Amino acid sequence: MSDVRKARVFIVDDDRALAETLSDGLVDRGYDAVAIASSKEAARRLGTEEVDALVTDLRMPGVDGLGLLELSRRAVPDRPVIVMTAYSAVDTAIESIRQGAYHYLTKPFKVDELALFLDRALDDARLRRETIVLRRALRAEFSITNVIGRSPSMRELCDLASRVADATTPVLIVGETGTGKGLFARAIHGAGPRASAAFVTVNCAAMPENLLESELFGHTKGAFTGATGPRKGLFEQASGGTLFLDEIGEMPLALQAKLLDVLERGVVRALGSDRERPVDARVIAATHRNLRARTREGAFREDLLFRLDVVRLEIPPLRQRPEDLPALITHALAQARARHPASPVQTIAPDALARLMAHSWPGNVRELENVIERVVLLGRGAEASAADLPTDMGVAGHEELRFEGPILPLEDIERRYARWAIAQLGGRKMLTAEKLGIDRKTLARLLGDGSDDLAGSAP
Repeated sequence: MSDVRKARVFIVDDDRALAETLSDGLVDRGYDAVAIASSKEAARRLGTEEVDALVTDLRMPGVDGLGLLELSRRAVPDRPVIVMTAYSAVDTAIESIRQGAYHYLTKPFKVDELALFLDRALDDARLRRETIVLRRALRAEFSITNVIGRSPSMRELCDLASRVADATTPVLIVGETGTGKGLFARAIHGAGPRASAAFVTVNCAAMPENLLESELFGHTKGAFTGATGPRKGLFEQASGGTLFLDEIGEMPLALQAKLLDVLERGVVRALGSDRERPVDARVIAATHRNLRARTREGAFREDLLFRLDVVRLEIPPLRQRPEDLPALITHALAQARARHPASPVQTIAPDALARLMAHSWPGNVRELENVIERVVLLGRGAEASAADLPTDMGVAGHEELRFEGPILPLEDIERRYARWAIAQLGGRKMLTAEKLGIDRKTLARLLGDGSDDLAGSAP
């Protein structure tokens, strides 16, 4: 015997014979149908019994069909209602649709027709409920209140994110790689009025210029080789919601001009098209770059920077908020254990925790999550020890700069400091050059000279 509960349906008509005929027919088709010949009785039972759908005649003494429709929607807003009417009352039936009825049937009709619309109505109601549950789950997962961090800087950042969530102005999120810029973008979207609409992400550094242009603005059939059909761009896909432009600092200058035009006029033109289409997407941009420095170098448009930098969120690197580390480690451990339930690792031993706390985390939260995942995957006991961590984890991450030995020429000190800086930043040359305030050519010159190993120390 099946455990699936049958859908319960009230059939309300002052013509008892008709109500019972419809009820019997629906029972034969797998419904739990109940015939009710009194609208007053139906009104009473709608408020006390679990009912999945209501089928009601429009014209009845006492409470009419529109009255039952109102009572049903007040009690259970997403409960589908189908009204039955004579041909002469079609205008009233149309009014019932305006007031929230799912459909109306003109008498006489077949039971199969009623069953067809009931099936559709119940499926639609189920999908709406599932959508609501999913949206609530997504909002909870990406809620600003779920951002891990109790340091003053993170509390201030979360407060700012909450205050701008309801606005439609652009937001610029800046911070080092791995600090969680995408998490904040989703949280702002999820906390605002656009939460039920699309959140569309594009990484501006991950695509060549011609492909990125097509992705953002769309294309027509034949606009370029391989364009076998028209395609909506991400701006149109995000219309009504949010478009997250990650690594905006890497966007080519030609596309920056088109992006500025979209932001100012609210229209897009697909590649190969002579028509403009309106779009309404809130833009959130993120970068690890210093966009003002990029502007001075001629690599980023100043007018676009002014347009994007209406509200700026600066996410501090993990090394500047060590008080957040314990909570982040606990969260990362729980997430990793959920992904790898067969792992024996349950906790982090004090010696391992001390190493984690001492590490400088050049890769920020992303690096921390990867390290904890490694511990959970490779750990052999319930308590992960320092031996389960990468060998260089936390060994020299927080050593202070030391000035020892003879006085050296300034150029030698620059070379040594550049080599020490790139070691602290995990070998990432672009980030090191940006932090030192020099171009990559100058950094390459400094790194190419000298032979002293300064990892973990300084002049």
